[in-house]
Amino acid sequence: MSTESSVSLPGDLSIEIDLEPAFHDCDPMQVVWHGHYLKYLEIARCALLRRFDYDYPQMSESGYLFPIVDARLKYVRPLRYAQALRVSARIVEWENRLKIDYEIRDAASGERMTRAHTIQVAVDVVSGEMLYVCPPVLRERLGRPPA
Repeated sequence: MSTESSVSLPGDLSIEIDLEPAFHDCDPMQVVWHGHYLKYLEIARCALLRRFDYDYPQMSESGYLFPIVDARLKYVRPLRYAQALRVSARIVEWENRLKIDYEIRDAASGERMTRAHTIQVAVDVVSGEMLYVCPPVLRERLGRPPA
């Protein structure tokens, strides 16, 4: 799978990346195995979080982990080997949890291939306890004032 540059979308909490499914991500019919879609979302999510200097290493350094507690995907059209794709990720909630919406589109036609979202919650690194409100560091990194 090759990835190209990331581009910020209109709205400062979004990003778009380009990628192509690798041969090893596909079944014998050259269709991407459904479980690999989550990997493509992860690539876009990490690119988005890096924009705010709050990717997984920075989360841990700040004293928090953000495990995914819910992931939902709607498979609209199959992804195929070497198909040029555009994956967008947009933060839509950050007060009590981190919710990110995604779309995977065919890069040439713009046709929607997949819709998805993930939900992550903050967990204190030391205690292992889940927080019911996102820590202030997340709001600060996103450039959002405290609630």
